[in-house]
Amino acid sequence: MGLHYSVEVQQKLVHYIQLIARWNKAFNLTAIRDVEEMVSKHLLDSLVVQPYVEGKTVLDIGSGAGLPGIPFAITSPDKRFTLIDSNGKKTRFLTQAKIDLKLDNVEVIHKRVQDYQPEKHGHRIYFDVITARAYATTDDILNTSAHLQNEATRILIMQGKLDTQITSDQYQLIETHKLDVYGLDAERHLLEIKKAK
Repeated sequence: MGLHYSVEVQQKLVHYIQLIARWNKAFNLTAIRDVEEMVSKHLLDSLVVQPYVEGKTVLDIGSGAGLPGIPFAITSPDKRFTLIDSNGKKTRFLTQAKIDLKLDNVEVIHKRVQDYQPEKHGHRIYFDVITARAYATTDDILNTSAHLQNEATRILIMQGKLDTQITSDQYQLIETHKLDVYGLDAERHLLEIKKAK
């Protein structure tokens, strides 16, 4: 896949998968139980998108077990990642993973995305990049996170089967990318979207 990481980064990625496998027994973070399957279906499936993540601040919506946010945070220590999920069990796992993996560039938020109103010095915060593994329709993802986007924000939506339907004319589809994930015999696509001017 053309991905090259230091030994330290590779060890952290392995540690992360081991954490998911351990917590999965009690918390049901993911339907996938097999560790080797987790590598292709979770880890590599996330990392294949990383070349499209530009900018300094990234919001991962519906982060769940931290996908793709935690693999991104491990491999891009220079960027800041906010991982948001409404499920308390999942945000507890994310908080523990942040501590265990010593990820100082991660903030975990236990909220619905539409209720999240980040501010700094009285000013609304907008993110450079918003990522989502298609946990909802594209329209739902765009609408619930609209208050966290400005015209510079790139919205990256990870999908299996390609679905380019966007009903709102406030958005434009910049590009679609067909993704090849090593060890995964399934369709994977990425939608790159931004607010229309």
